[in-house]
Amino acid sequence: MKLTILGGGGFRVPLVYGALLTDRGEGRVTEVVLHDLDDGRLKAVARVLAEQASTVADAPAVTISTSLDEALRGADFVFSAIRVGGLEGRADDERVALAEGVLGQETVGAGGIAYGLRTVPVAVDIARRVARLAPDAWVINFTNPAGLVTEAMSRHLGDRVIGICDSPVGLGRRIARVLGADLREAWIDYVGLNHLGWVRGLRVAGRDELPRLLADPALLGSFEEGKLFGSDWLRSLGAIPNEYLHYYYFNREAVRAYQQAEKTRGAFLRDQQARFYQQVRDPDRKALDVWNRTRAEREATYMAENRETAGAGERDADDLSGGYEKVALALMRAIARDERTTLILNVRNRGTLSVLDGEAVIEVPCFVDANGAHPVAVDPLPGHATGLVCAVKAVEREVLAAAESGSRATAVKAFALHPLVDSVNVARRLVEGYTAVHPGLAYLT
Repeated sequence: MKLTILGGGGFRVPLVYGALLTDRGEGRVTEVVLHDLDDGRLKAVARVLAEQASTVADAPAVTISTSLDEALRGADFVFSAIRVGGLEGRADDERVALAEGVLGQETVGAGGIAYGLRTVPVAVDIARRVARLAPDAWVINFTNPAGLVTEAMSRHLGDRVIGICDSPVGLGRRIARVLGADLREAWIDYVGLNHLGWVRGLRVAGRDELPRLLADPALLGSFEEGKLFGSDWLRSLGAIPNEYLHYYYFNREAVRAYQQAEKTRGAFLRDQQARFYQQVRDPDRKALDVWNRTRAEREATYMAENRETAGAGERDADDLSGGYEKVALALMRAIARDERTTLILNVRNRGTLSVLDGEAVIEVPCFVDANGAHPVAVDPLPGHATGLVCAVKAVEREVLAAAESGSRATAVKAFALHPLVDSVNVARRLVEGYTAVHPGLAYLT
């Protein structure tokens, strides 16, 4: 099978390739094509992959290409992990928003909207090319904002595009760990949108173990989300939120922490990865060692400002292992080999949440087989969560409308309607600020 990775010069590509190296089954991926617009980054990542494969017999062959059409032809799976505007664009997203006193995070609030506005047109072009050049391919989308981009692509690829994220599985893993449960035998009752979901239950042998966790302050305070949100708030919610909901529940504190930080997350990653790609150009350095050290630093500093605000301390060592690459591999195996499994994915609603229409992409447990991903029926969300999900989905729809029409007024509306943007005038200034720094938003008139 042929896997094409879009954004193939990206820093996290070795995680995906590392997962592929563990797959020895029939029908596995045997050919990987890395596509990126930056030939230098492609060659750097290819060096890392070559060192990963050096001790593995029959490792998937790797080729690189700066031609999108060439990379897509004949693909069985397309993994999309592009970053329109690069990390410089992410840093600009944060800077412009923080100057207005609102959140600039890449998937939440003003930063997420700006990122979506310049990413959706590119993602739609990719979807159209896949439909033309590789109509039987399955697209696995990891490009952020993942739910929004998956919905944009689904309008051209239908159910053959599936969004993935490592946040839900990471949350489920942490809850199972503190409860002493085997995640492989547990059912995670998770529902929402990408980076906007809640675990409402963890069932093992038919018994919901989440109430036991919520009733035990010591257990609640022993893992990432308990430290981040506080045990009192989690008991009030009666659920464990995705870590990204910290930006909503503690927005004022999060914005202040980001404003006071020496560097924003985007600026930190921009500078860190520039050093990585520079170091990997040195033929005397072991590329894989450089990558491992850089990745360890990256993971350890993840959401550092939020944890500092909450007094959560350092991340646990068990939480530094990522996870999206395992979701991607499990998804590909389930479809290619009909290895039926259940995964939390971003898919079209199809009546799963009655408050949203059938085409809205949501993040829920899905049954996966050779025919794709099928959302599993879930109980309705409580009122507070329903309101937030509906409000954010309405914003996503305005982003899609602005990207399709090129309407600047619609872009302003998208910003103004977001729960974390507190003024229409702020929304107008955000559009002005973002169009001034992002050439990719020149289409807004």
